[in-house]
Amino acid sequence: MKSYKTVKAIASDEFTEKRSRFIGTIVPVTSEQEVQEFVTKLKKEHHDARHNVYAFVLKDGTCRYSEDGEPQGTAGMPILNVLKKNQLEDCLITVTRYFGGILLGTGGLTRAYTHAAALAVEASKPQMMKTCKEIELYTDYGAFNGVQTLILNYGKVLDSQFEEQVAIKAAILPEHMEAFSKDLTELSAGALTFSECGEILLPFEENV
Repeated sequence: MKSYKTVKAIASDEFTEKRSRFIGTIVPVTSEQEVQEFVTKLKKEHHDARHNVYAFVLKDGTCRYSEDGEPQGTAGMPILNVLKKNQLEDCLITVTRYFGGILLGTGGLTRAYTHAAALAVEASKPQMMKTCKEIELYTDYGAFNGVQTLILNYGKVLDSQFEEQVAIKAAILPEHMEAFSKDLTELSAGALTFSECGEILLPFEENV
């Protein structure tokens, strides 16, 4: 279970080059089936466009692209290069082109598709899917707020069950486990401990 960079949600932007309209869209995906479903939907939505080009990279290393009728190496490959340059995984970028009647040439096409893909990335909200340590701990009601605040300093609260005590499931970033353990001991004067119960991938803002 490795950490990786992706995008939070679908985003798009567009520009016009020599009367050709290029619409770049980036989409979070987790499988080739999701890729094909989105591309099929896109082609229906933009059925009157000359080209609907795409490229994708999945976190398992799978990556493919389609030129959709553009000269080989001028459309899908540049989009794939944008994904790789930005180290994005589980991501699909599509670029829809409405032809404006003026030929761009192979160099012009490559630059245009690269620019459209880059605009889509710029319009998106990148996030890191980080591998965290999943933990469980129990606390009394009086200490709950302090424990919750401490967890949020180092990771995320996954679930809280309020019974005789509060049962908390949380995710802590691995590099913070030692500091979290130390602070929890100090906060509770040694009364609270936790147990590790696995690993989980969770989204964090890109700068985390």
